Amino acid sequence: MNVWRDIKGTVQPFWVTLRNMFRRPVTIQYPEEKRVPPPRYRARIILTRDPDGGERCVACYLCSAACPVDCISMQSAEAPDGRRYAAWFRINFSRCIYCGLCAEACPTWAIQMSPDYEFSKYATLDMVYEKEDLLVDHGGKDNEYNYYRHAGIGVVNPRGGNEDEAPPVDVRTNLP
Repeated sequence: MNVWRDIKGTVQPFWVTLRNMFRRPVTIQYPEEKRVPPPRYRARIILTRDPDGGERCVACYLCSAACPVDCISMQSAEAPDGRRYAAWFRINFSRCIYCGLCAEACPTWAIQMSPDYEFSKYATLDMVYEKEDLLVDHGGKDNEYNYYRHAGIGVVNPRGGNEDEAPPVDVRTNLP
């Protein structure tokens, strides 16, 4: 019984090779024809805005902590209304490995990966992008998400005052 399994395991990879060996290769003339990457393709990092037009980044430093090559740096500041924002935000794309861990760690969806893969520079110092270079005028993959409306931290509405939240429960009412 094991002999047939071994023969099948040996012949099957050769069959895959023989089947693909006689296919015509697909050639794309790159500068004129550009391949469209899949929707989840991770390329250039962008900073998005919320629906009100404000910056989504609250400078929580989670992206720089999650980055395995330490290419993200920022400084936090606080606006007069109590909202935090990044005073400056910097990514060194010459060190970035485009792993997407910064986008996964971001609680506000401020950092997102776009499918833009055509950016290269001759000098490595030109690959250091500031906040003004990264900030775009749209919300990225979710245009309707606003962190301060869903966080329930009292900056926009008091806790439990949002449409999709219940007011806080007084734990003393649970006592006998």
